Amino acid sequence: MSFAFSCHAHDGRARTGALTTPRGTIRTPAFMPVGTAASVKAMSVEQVKSTGADILLGNTYHLMLRPGGERLARLGGLHSFMGWDKPILTDSGGFQVWSLAGLRQLSEAGVEFRSHIDGSKHMLTPERSIELQADMIGSDIVMQLDECISFGSSHEEALVSLELSARWAQRSKDAFGGTREKQALFGIVQGSIFPDLRARSAHALHSIGFEGYAIGGLAVGEGHQLMCDILDVTLEHIVEDKPRYLMGVGKPIDLLEAVARGIDMFDCVLPTRAGRHGQAWTWDGPINIKNAKFAEDNTPLDAASSCPASYQYSKAYLHHLFKAEEILGQTLLSWHNLGFYQDLMSHLRVAIENHQFKEVRASLLDRWGLKTN
Repeated sequence: MSFAFSCHAHDGRARTGALTTPRGTIRTPAFMPVGTAASVKAMSVEQVKSTGADILLGNTYHLMLRPGGERLARLGGLHSFMGWDKPILTDSGGFQVWSLAGLRQLSEAGVEFRSHIDGSKHMLTPERSIELQADMIGSDIVMQLDECISFGSSHEEALVSLELSARWAQRSKDAFGGTREKQALFGIVQGSIFPDLRARSAHALHSIGFEGYAIGGLAVGEGHQLMCDILDVTLEHIVEDKPRYLMGVGKPIDLLEAVARGIDMFDCVLPTRAGRHGQAWTWDGPINIKNAKFAEDNTPLDAASSCPASYQYSKAYLHHLFKAEEILGQTLLSWHNLGFYQDLMSHLRVAIENHQFKEVRASLLDRWGLKTN
């Protein structure tokens, strides 16, 4: 099989494994840097590769608007366009459309929306989303079109939404077709914060059959503890022989606790977004490099890191770059943060393989001033 997932080690519910694709193997647990518009913001492809990332995430909504799906297809797809030769996962566009509540109209057919760029009208259906991802962008891992509803929605609203997403999941699978040698399709479990709806959604997706299962609709305002509680009940209903992907998460504590529960894949804009605003993630928690106390701090962010942005530049120099509004500062902190996230994933993989995850988890929580549950 061109796509295969295997678990290598377990420590409690935490697990390591490998998702094998035609463009390379993804070591799990894995963090996917977000390349929204064919670019990880402020970063070159070479810099992203140097952090140890095995896979990138691309954004279907943004790519369909600019440069456009048809143009991307003529240019050879996203891999060739941006110069990335490893796997790419694309989201379906559903989350971005959800965030444009004032510019969209939802129906059984799909979502009609206006571009945030020029106001032009577009229709995103399950079939069009699959066409964009699989045939034009050329994603290695394709996501079904789903609806993500707001935190605070009622049980009835969440039920209506997940049933629509389940129907769209079937249409996405039909549009994707049978087994593709070079691409895989993932389903997305919805159901908001309601355990019975999460179970219902997972079972509906299993009856359709996907190469992997994502958990959507979290990290939308419910808070860390409730997110963990929903993960606990949701993962009881997701098969263990397929990769499990928690979408849009998150902070290091979120990744740590999700790995403890058996999640294999993550994505989030946080490392680069924080880096562009002067926040650096470290083994002792986040710091704001713009703080005056770093003006004459000649130590690096992490002398033991293999990332040049982490060991090669002093905090004083990084502080200066942000105070002087030099673009290089944004690049270096984004690079450092992505390197830290990849180092964290590697650290957790080693801990699981050595059956030391419990101790490593407790140590990290202690360093971050937090407690496990």
